Amino acid sequence: MSRRNANELKGKLLDEGVALLMGRGYHGSGLQELVQKVGVPKGSFYNYFDSKDAFGAEVVGHYLEPFIRQLDGYLQRSDLSAKAALRAYFDELIAELERRDFQGGCLLGNLIGEIGEQSGLCQDALRAAVHRYRDKLREALARGQREGDFRTDRDASAMADFLLDAWQGVLLRMKIERSVRPLLQCRDMLLDDLFKG
Repeated sequence: MSRRNANELKGKLLDEGVALLMGRGYHGSGLQELVQKVGVPKGSFYNYFDSKDAFGAEVVGHYLEPFIRQLDGYLQRSDLSAKAALRAYFDELIAELERRDFQGGCLLGNLIGEIGEQSGLCQDALRAAVHRYRDKLREALARGQREGDFRTDRDASAMADFLLDAWQGVLLRMKIERSVRPLLQCRDMLLDDLFKG
């Protein structure tokens, strides 16, 4: 198998892993179902991943990457302030969650709740992903401080931690409310009130 085909197959396993873990959780997802959906023998799985834990750890990073690119895309736009970029980013997330009928939430938060204390490998991957996401939010908030939209009496890192923690909480609330209202309230409360410069 060529390197390109091998990378494509690994990507398919990771893509399907994201879908499976979002739908069934870590413990409810089996390797047999994964390889059947991708259409490869079970032994092929072990060509790419040493264990289910190693797979879960890679799925975490694979899941996060599009969110980093998405936020970065807004931050790179010269026509948007950092505050407008954050609002546009969260608006897109909210629209997608509504389109999916409030299903899934955030894989990071789901896995933290399910296996955060059980698998050292996955715990390390989750911590790294959360920190990477927090750092991207911090970058946006620090720029917003320089632009005068966000308060400067609080450290951008602390505000990014708070934003991340609050967002994870409202994603859980969204699931039981079956509404974007908690998400909109969180976005507006933070960007237009608590973080306001």
